Amino acid sequence: MRGRCEGSEVTVPGQREEIDGAALRLWGRLCLDDLEQHRAEINALNVFPVADADTGTNLLATMRAAVQAADAERDAMSAHRVAAAMARGATAGARGNSGIILSQVLRGIAEATTERPLTATTLRAALRRAAALVRESLSVPVEGTILTVLECAADCASACVEDTLAEVAVAAADGAAKALGDTPSQLGVLRAAGVVDAGARGLVVLLDALVAVTLGETPTRPDYLPNGFAAITDDAEVAETDGDAPHFEVMYQLADTDPARITRLRERLAELGDSVVVVGDGSGNWSAHVHCADAGAAVEAGLAAGALHDIRIESFAITAPVGRDHLDPPRPRDAGPADRGVLAVAAGSDAAALFEAAGATVLGAHPVTSAALLTAIRRMPHREVLVLPNGALPAHELVAVGVAARDVHRDVLLLPSGSMVQGLAALAVHDRGRIAVDDAFAMSEAAAATRWGSLRAAAQRALTMVGTCEPGDGLGLVGQDVVVIDRDVRGAALTLLDRMLGLGGELVTLLMGVDAPAGLAEELSAHIARGFPGVEVTVYSGGQQGDLAQIGVE
Repeated sequence: MRGRCEGSEVTVPGQREEIDGAALRLWGRLCLDDLEQHRAEINALNVFPVADADTGTNLLATMRAAVQAADAERDAMSAHRVAAAMARGATAGARGNSGIILSQVLRGIAEATTERPLTATTLRAALRRAAALVRESLSVPVEGTILTVLECAADCASACVEDTLAEVAVAAADGAAKALGDTPSQLGVLRAAGVVDAGARGLVVLLDALVAVTLGETPTRPDYLPNGFAAITDDAEVAETDGDAPHFEVMYQLADTDPARITRLRERLAELGDSVVVVGDGSGNWSAHVHCADAGAAVEAGLAAGALHDIRIESFAITAPVGRDHLDPPRPRDAGPADRGVLAVAAGSDAAALFEAAGATVLGAHPVTSAALLTAIRRMPHREVLVLPNGALPAHELVAVGVAARDVHRDVLLLPSGSMVQGLAALAVHDRGRIAVDDAFAMSEAAAATRWGSLRAAAQRALTMVGTCEPGDGLGLVGQDVVVIDRDVRGAALTLLDRMLGLGGELVTLLMGVDAPAGLAEELSAHIARGFPGVEVTVYSGGQQGDLAQIGVE
């Protein structure tokens, strides 16, 4: 049997007529082996869109995430379930532009195999769907790249006159290889460097692995590195980008979004930079990628589009992750106090006054949003900003805000304060005379050493970890977990105190809410004095809504 595509002709002894889940896992593992073998070559070919010599490494990391996700689906036997798991894993673990595009190849396979295994027919559909997904995901499609080669592979698979899986796989792989050889004539930067497109070379590796699974033979390809063109390893230095080029590669995952917001995100990222790819895994999760000069603005765009997580920012100039808390350079002993400010989130006017009296700038908006916190940080006039979020936002949103707020003019450290009583404990040890990393460590340690709880009145019937509460019941929480339910709010407060102080403590801080019952603070103080002699009690009016009292135990 012979497969034909644009004049190519390959003799194929058909070996496998379909690929089920087990065979698809085999293909994934073979892809890992082959990408590892060709990683240095693909890295060396990497001159577009940025010559950062990591395309081979990114493809390998993305496929590894896909295979791990497939292996986690131990009971899955169908090609669809395994491919869907691989697509989810690749989207979540994608690295670089090429990795995100690889995730769409896997998604194409998943969508084409919903009712049958991977066959000659479904392989044609999978490649066609993958090519459409990739073109749709790019803000500015560029010819002479992996997109062009993927589309040619899909065309060749569709044009193949034979109807066995092996024939179609060979046609697709050979068509991709031919298109790969043509990429320098389509893209000037490749032509100037004398190389083929790196991402497209990786795609040929994947398609050749598919041929190996279906046919039992791996196609022979030429050496795509020109004479004298050395392979670049992961340890090699990468040349710095010039001042006008994008400085950062920004990637993150999104959830809780919709196609309209994704479209706006793609448009916004295109305004900020290039190499924009925004893709989904078909199950509601999305991955975004952009090269830009303003990493913070790229993260802000994501915050407006959905719930962010797994944010990765890398600098082309230094080839190392940024956007994480980093060590400050040593300060001279005579340098004087640092140019450092503390921003604290406070709910309630009296609580805000407490933080302000301790030297913090207060954000008192309610409820606090990521955008409001980011704006407040940017309004701080200091070079170093320590942020006490005090439980106002979930961790993934705080990470996104921190990344967006940092720039060359400002260092931002977000401290792990989950409540206002933890924030007050942290602020009590704040010392501007220390370097930022030491100050942040001391404050974080003080917050972590403060066990905190809260007293609330149930607003509705609900199931908790300790039973069902009814409206008006008193609820005692430690952290975010309900540990006490009592028909009487005061009774819940006393039991909560006993639970918290049963683990020890020297100082109790009571921050009373605006709706706290009259005399409750005095009753709680007296209870501590009777049951836990020697424990110091400090009572403040917080004025917060919701929590009748916040309790801190140090």
